Order: sequence, then structure tokens, then C-alpha cells
Amino acid sequence: MGEAGDLERIAAELYAGSPDEFIASRNAHAKDVGDPALAAAVRALRKPSVAAWVVNLFARERSARLGQALQLASELREAQDDLDAATLSQLGRQRRALTGQLAAEAASLATARGGRVTDATLEAVRQTISAAFFDPRAAAAVASGRLVRDIEPTGSFDPGAVVAAGPPDAPVAPKPAADEVAARRARRDAERVLREAEQAHAGAERAARRAEDDLHAAEERVDELTERISELEKELERTRQEATQARTDACAAAERRRQTGAETTAAADGVEKARQALAEL
Repeated sequence: MGEAGDLERIAAELYAGSPDEFIASRNAHAKDVGDPALAAAVRALRKPSVAAWVVNLFARERSARLGQALQLASELREAQDDLDAATLSQLGRQRRALTGQLAAEAASLATARGGRVTDATLEAVRQTISAAFFDPRAAAAVASGRLVRDIEPTGSFDPGAVVAAGPPDAPVAPKPAADEVAARRARRDAERVLREAEQAHAGAERAARRAEDDLHAAEERVDELTERISELEKELERTRQEATQARTDACAAAERRRQTGAETTAAADGVEKARQALAEL
């Protein structure tokens, strides 16, 4: 390993160690180095800020976790031109949540190592990780584990000024292959189509349940009206029978009236004759 590689290795070890012990550890490493030039380069390493140490410790102890997050951030940068505003907004919320989660994990790790992480330090850690999500150079600086100070996400920066032992050559999170990006986009599209289909299916099931309820109610109404029709038909038949009987009674009454009319006329004639007979007496 050359001098540059040795310096990066020593720097990565020093910058993940306790800031309180940095000077003593740095000087001890410089003393153990046989190469005068390398020893001088080690003694020239600057003490990191607390926020930078927290990020360096996380990059060293949780490199796989950080690498996955940076890989995701790289893919999102590649895909954002193909996404609509709503999806970009949702991804922005998810990215902020992930940034806060990673910062909290880094702070917890630093606290377990005896460090004191204030709210201001935690915010600086969060800002540094956020910068790594937006800028590939910041991602490489964070992943190097050799930060001297925190990084602001909105400003431009010189990697050589924030990374000890020289700027990193390239981001740790590589750009995915074109076919992989296309596959991920196709998967997102398929997931979206699936969600829409599931929503449509759920809506259809709700409509089917409502239609089933309506059918049951209509069938019950048909049964009620059919029973009512049967009752009315029976009542109509009774009414017809009563009407027939009434017509029969009316005919009989008319016959009785005719007979009584004749009897009344005959009686009236009898009365008249009796009156005449009486008058002749």
C-alpha cells in the first residue's frame, strides 16, 4: 500500500475514534510511522468536529446501512426526471424521514461510544447526511469516514476542505446500470398499476355488496306485494260473490215490490168500492 493509501487508512481509523483522544492517537500513529513524509502528513490531520466524528463513526461501524441509503439516493436522483409532482413530493417526505432516522442511529451509536450529542450536533449530522443524498460528491465524502467538519446541503463545497487525507476518488454508491434503472421503473409502474387495480377491485366489491343488499330488499318487497295481491284477489272474489248475491236480492225485492204494488192497487179498489157502497146506504 502506498503512502496515500496508508494515510487514508490511518485517517479513517483516527476520525472514527473519540474526538477527546484524537490528538494523542494522531501523535502516537505519527510516531509509529517509519516514513517521515507520512508521519508529517499524519501529524497534519486536523481534529474533527463532533458532528463530523458522529458521521465518521456511523460510516465506519454501519457502512452497509449507509451504503444502502446512498445507493437509494443515487437511484432517486436518476429517476426523479421521470416522476410526477405527487410522487416526487412523497419521495421527498420519505427522504427526509430516512435522513432523520439515519441521523438518530448515528447519534445513538456515538452516545454508546461515550460521546455527547447535543441538539445542535444532531442537526449538523442530519444536514450532512441530507447533503450526501443530494450531491454525489457529498455522498463520497460522507462514505469516506474522514470528514473534518459537517457539510451544508444547500451550499457548494470543496471535498478537499472537508475530507482529511485527500478527497475521495468517487462516490461509494455507484450509479446503477441502465437496465436496472429501467427494471426498477417498470417495477414501480407495475406496483402503481397493482395498487390501482386493488383499489378498483375493492370499489367493485363494495358496489357488489350494495347491489346484493338492494336485491334482497327488492325481493322482500316483491314478496310483500305478491302476498298483498293475493289478499286483494281473495277480497275481490268475496266482493264479487256479495255483488252477485246483492243482484239476486235486488231482483227478489223488485218482484216483491211488483206484487205488493198489485196488491196495493187491488186494496185501493176495494176501499173505493166500499166507500161507494157506504155512500149508497
